[in-house]
Amino acid sequence: MRRLVVMMLVSAVTAGACASEPAELAGAVREPLPEVGGVSLPDVSRGGEDFAFRAADGEILVVYFGFTSCPDVCPATLADVRSAFADLGGRADRVSLAMVTVDPMRDTADVLTGYVQSFVPGAHALRTTDDAALQAVADVFGVFYQVATDEDGTIDVAHTASLFAVDDEGRLRVTWTFGTPDEDVADDLRILLRSA
Repeated sequence: MRRLVVMMLVSAVTAGACASEPAELAGAVREPLPEVGGVSLPDVSRGGEDFAFRAADGEILVVYFGFTSCPDVCPATLADVRSAFADLGGRADRVSLAMVTVDPMRDTADVLTGYVQSFVPGAHALRTTDDAALQAVADVFGVFYQVATDEDGTIDVAHTASLFAVDDEGRLRVTWTFGTPDEDVADDLRILLRSA
């Protein structure tokens, strides 16, 4: 009987230890965690007020760099974000989205706001025509972007097509590459919210 009690106690401790271990994230985690909370851009969806890359207390901020004329990657990514948020149910009110345009000459404040909020109502639309400010933010996140005009006048835009999760301390916690299933994004957000 004593042996049975000891075995039950060992099993309970082992199960408790396993349950407290953090679940594995589908997205990539950089070590050390990049600090992105020290940079900001104007939030044109809120009258141009300064927006720092830091989630509200106990929340997670999802950040995306793209442009509204993007024919495929940007709308597909934002549709995945919308699906991930829907999958979170009531927890979605603890997650917000901010889209940074890398094509500010064409993405006016109204165009960008309407675009990103058509995917996630209340999302933040971040825009600046200050090249140095935009580059500084992109550098902190590790984002590449380039806008070029061809000889025929066609504008070509290239950019990193990743999503980023930022916590309330301004740390970049997870990076999801393009094509990460929305279910995986939602699962990672649940994990991050548990530790927020």
